Amino acid sequence: MNADQGTSGTPGEDDLGLDIASRFVELGPLRLHYLEAGEGEPVLLLHGYAQTSHMWRPLIAELARTHRVIAPDLRGFGASSKPESGYDKASMARDVHDLATALGITRAGVVGHDIGLMVAYAYAAQYPEEVTRIALMDAFLPGVGDWKNVWLMRDLWHFHFYGKTPLALVEGRERIYFEHFWNDFAADPAHSVSEADRQFYAAAYAQPGGMAAGFEVFRAFEQDAADFAGFAKTKLTMPMLVLTGEKASGEFLIAQGRLVAEHVEGVVVAASGHWLMDEAPQQVIPRLVAFFAA
Repeated sequence: MNADQGTSGTPGEDDLGLDIASRFVELGPLRLHYLEAGEGEPVLLLHGYAQTSHMWRPLIAELARTHRVIAPDLRGFGASSKPESGYDKASMARDVHDLATALGITRAGVVGHDIGLMVAYAYAAQYPEEVTRIALMDAFLPGVGDWKNVWLMRDLWHFHFYGKTPLALVEGRERIYFEHFWNDFAADPAHSVSEADRQFYAAAYAQPGGMAAGFEVFRAFEQDAADFAGFAKTKLTMPMLVLTGEKASGEFLIAQGRLVAEHVEGVVVAASGHWLMDEAPQQVIPRLVAFFAA
C-alpha cells in the first residue's frame, strides 16, 4: 500500500482558508483518490450516488479545524479506479478500511450519505472496535426492517437500470439523467445541488467506466440486503447520529438505525430533501461538528 500526493480534484484553499489536499493511495490493483485536511482524531466522509468526495468540502472546512478528515472517492467514482466488480457495500467498506490502514488510522469516526451511508454501516459492522462514532445521512439500509417500502423506492426503476442498453441511453446525456435525482429528490430544485457542482459531477461520471460503476452499486443491492441482515444480528454499540430530510427519508432511516444500533440520535432536518449537505448546510454541518466533538 502506498499513499502519495496527487493533483486530481485541484487541491487548494476553500473559502475559509483551509488547505484541502488531493491525494491518491495504491491498494493493490485499486487506486483511490481522497481529500485530506486537518489534524486530530480522524473522521472518514463517504459520499453517495450522483456526487463524489467533492460534496464534503463545506463540512471539511469546519470539521478539519479539530479533526483529521479523509474523504475518499469510493471505488468506481470520481478520480478513483473503476473496476468491473466489487460494488457490494461490504467490499467497498473494506476498500475504505484499506485506505485507513495505509494512512495509519486505527480508529475513526465515519459519516456516510446515500450509498455512502451503506458503506459506512458496513464499515462499522465489520470493524466495530475501530469506529468511535457513526453518522448516517438520508437513504436506507438494504435488508434491514421493512426496507422495500422506503421513500426512495418510489424510483425503483433506477435500481434496475444497468447493463448495455441503459449505458447506451445515458452516454453523453449524463447531466440529463442526474437532473432527475438532483431535482426530484430535493425539497426545492432551486435550492438543491448548485449549478457549478452539477457540471462537476456530470463530468466526473462521464469518465470512461463512470456510469457503469454507478449502476453497479444498485445491482449489488440484493447482496447488500443479505449482508446487512447478517450484520444487524449484532447491534452496533458506538454512538450513532441519523440525519434525514423532512421531504425525503423522514423517520424511516432513524427507525432502521435503531434496529442496528443501541445508541441512536435521530434528527429530521426541517424543509430539506435528500441532498442534506446542499439543501441545509446551516443545519447539517453544526450537527455533525458537534457530534464528533462530543
